[in-house]
Amino acid sequence: MQQQNIRTHQFDNGLTLVVESMGHVQSAAFSLMVPAGSIFDVAGKNGTASVLANLISRGAGDLNARELSSALDNLGLQRSEGPGLTHMSFSGATLAKNISAALPLYGDIVLRPHLPADEFEAAQAGVIQSLRALEDEPRQKIFLELRRRCYDAPWGLPTEGSLADVESLTADDVRAHFETAFRPDEAILGIAGNVDFDEIRDTVEQVFGDWKRKPKPEFATAPHGPSQDHIHHDSAQTQIGIAYEAVPYRSPDYYAGWAAVSVLSGGMSSRLFTEVREKKGLCYSIHASLSSLHDDARVLCYAGTTTERAQETLDTTMTELKRLGDGIEQEELTRCKARAKSSLVMQQESTMARAGSIARDWYHLGEIRTLNDVGQRIDALTVDAVLDYIHNHPARDFTILTIGPQPLELPQ
Repeated sequence: MQQQNIRTHQFDNGLTLVVESMGHVQSAAFSLMVPAGSIFDVAGKNGTASVLANLISRGAGDLNARELSSALDNLGLQRSEGPGLTHMSFSGATLAKNISAALPLYGDIVLRPHLPADEFEAAQAGVIQSLRALEDEPRQKIFLELRRRCYDAPWGLPTEGSLADVESLTADDVRAHFETAFRPDEAILGIAGNVDFDEIRDTVEQVFGDWKRKPKPEFATAPHGPSQDHIHHDSAQTQIGIAYEAVPYRSPDYYAGWAAVSVLSGGMSSRLFTEVREKKGLCYSIHASLSSLHDDARVLCYAGTTTERAQETLDTTMTELKRLGDGIEQEELTRCKARAKSSLVMQQESTMARAGSIARDWYHLGEIRTLNDVGQRIDALTVDAVLDYIHNHPARDFTILTIGPQPLELPQ
């Protein structure tokens, strides 16, 4: 399959390779999505994928942890790995000439990790420290807890894990997750940069061609938490989280939905910032974003304020969310488009951004949207189209969560 400078290839074991050749750059980047995310954590062991992500690069193939780290550093590779909901992701960027040397090292990490038992406690401790830090950061905690209440489990469970679950994990639990969930079928490798497709395809075949298929692991589902809730926290501040339904990235209405959220929260001239923070001075931070799973999506809103002004902040924010359907101005949409176009230009210059984007596109869409295609979809947006979306998907059926010293009066 070929689309402008983007080509794809699916190997016999199910791994899909997506390559975007960018001849104007000197770098190359990869994003490998392995279908072993946190939704496959066994019930009561939320955080297994997170600990595995912390352990998996501590030695692989013929190299111990120090040798593997040195080999990657010698390639000048800027890298990261971490769990998502559905996939565990490995990404890296380096000079284009080094990408073919980096891929075999990641082949060892993904297919032949050591997962040393004597390193397990250190990997576990790193995750535990991060989770404990979240307890002291209500601003971050509210998004984790809001997702629990607006998405069914396991999609609403935190990818980082739950503290009690992580503390009870064993090295065998983590190894079992690797043995069960790491498989090539539904894995996606996105590569962007100054690369030749045929050479990359042959390299990937050599590195990952003997990766054996496995059955897709099952996972348990459970209903989400209460739609209205409060978590007590002794503080002079109150954190407010609001969620309501939206359309996922794969929907034809996605860009209209994105524009609607951008009018609400797309810079210092957006409605939430202007009406709630600037004009009334109710909060120190407020914003909204569109969160998309494969088949489901939510608008997630956040406001941080003082306890004394919390009720008015909630009431005013809810008014602004509902008022969006009364109409938007052409100037508001024009500003949204300008911000989007700036983002597209930045993406065009970043191989890391493009590698991640094309891999995610394949997961969500089964095809790749070029930057030109995205730009055309954004240009085609009109005020009427965005309003049609808002009227068809109004802000209602809210999930509302607060964290602070006292609960607020919530709308019915």
